[in-house]
Amino acid sequence: NIKLKSVKNYNLSDISYDVEKTKRRIEAIGPINWAVSDEYNEQNTRLQLLKSQRSDIVESEKNLKDAIKKIDNIAKKQFSDTFNKIKNNFEVMFQTFFLGGKGTIALSDGDDPLNSELTIFAQPPGKRNQSLRMLSAGEKSLTAIALLFSIYQYKPSPFCILDEVDAPLDDMNIQKFTRVLKQFSEETQFIIVTQKKFTMEAANYMYGVTM
Repeated sequence: NIKLKSVKNYNLSDISYDVEKTKRRIEAIGPINWAVSDEYNEQNTRLQLLKSQRSDIVESEKNLKDAIKKIDNIAKKQFSDTFNKIKNNFEVMFQTFFLGGKGTIALSDGDDPLNSELTIFAQPPGKRNQSLRMLSAGEKSLTAIALLFSIYQYKPSPFCILDEVDAPLDDMNIQKFTRVLKQFSEETQFIIVTQKKFTMEAANYMYGVTM
């Protein structure tokens, strides 16, 4: 900054000093880049392009999140509806297979059904309500078969293949199993791979396979 003085206070040495000081400041700035305007316009154009691309990405991200949220809501509703129907089927099928008792299924986290674990409660006739771990191997298998049939009831098909699902069952539970099969066989043709004699006796047709 050059201090301006009035004509009365004019001093040649002071003016010379200010001039030299200003020259040194100009030299310290360096040479003028006459292309800086073009470089600015180029960088500014690129900046505007990047801003536009960023806006597109942000908008796409928002749309994607909205779509995921919508899909999750639809999936949760469909899953909950399907689960409730299968649950009702299982409660009936459990009593059908065990000739009484009580069985049901529940979700460990009802607020997040898509990631929730499934809990099965089983109480065969004459026993306390307990988890599957306390049941015998035959009771566990019959419970699993009841759940399988509950799911099958939701979307039945004209035929069904069962591969040795009766293997862990004792003779008494096999009779319960075949009794339910006969009920369902009125609408569905069952193809059963088995080594159990009571299951073979209940079949309408039998095809033998030997080693």
